[in-house]
Amino acid sequence: MTSLNEFLFIAFPYIAIVVFFVGTIYRYKSTPYKVSSLSSQFLEGKKVFWGIVPFHFGIIIIFLGHLLVFLFPDDVLRWNSNPLRLILHEGIGFTFGISVFLGLTILMLRRWFNPRLKMVTNRMDVAIEVIILLQIILGLWIALGYRWGSSWFAADLSPYLWSIFKLNPQIDAVSALPVVIKLHIVGAFLIFLLIPFTRLVHFLVAPFHYIWRRYQVVMWNWDKDQVRKPETAWQVTRPKNN
Repeated sequence: MTSLNEFLFIAFPYIAIVVFFVGTIYRYKSTPYKVSSLSSQFLEGKKVFWGIVPFHFGIIIIFLGHLLVFLFPDDVLRWNSNPLRLILHEGIGFTFGISVFLGLTILMLRRWFNPRLKMVTNRMDVAIEVIILLQIILGLWIALGYRWGSSWFAADLSPYLWSIFKLNPQIDAVSALPVVIKLHIVGAFLIFLLIPFTRLVHFLVAPFHYIWRRYQVVMWNWDKDQVRKPETAWQVTRPKNN
């Protein structure tokens, strides 16, 4: 068991980190136009809203929650020292976990049972969806069966993760955790490893610059109303719009 723990919590995290950085850089350099989520909304737009909105809102909140506990463990423990705040913290996390679970389930059913979407779905799409779904189920299981996860995350997992980044892995606390929590940790590193090979890579090129860039000015060199009229005759030459 000691050798297995050393592989899962020392070797595997470093493998995941190296593959993530090397794979992402290679993909961006070799096929930059494929670094996207490959949106399928134009193939099916009725059900996608009910899956993509709860999934994305939920996954962002869950990710930020985990990140804050990792970065500021002492502050989180101080916050959780009040029982009411601890219950509020755990309740918000569990609620958004349910949101991710429901949203992803809808997206998976949509992709698996819509003939048009099945044509553009590959094995890696299915694999990463199943892995994320299992990861969410494990997270909900931990939230229900091993209460106050934000506190023991801050006390046990944060020091372990910091030790990984400091190149001095300390796995004593992690090795003593229940199997379901160990699976959840390994699942997180597995998803991290697979990011360069899946649609998940698109979050690295999210267009945040749209938030503060100036409005784009569109200029027409002819009557736009005439261009958009359905009865306007079709023409061989392409419209010269700027």
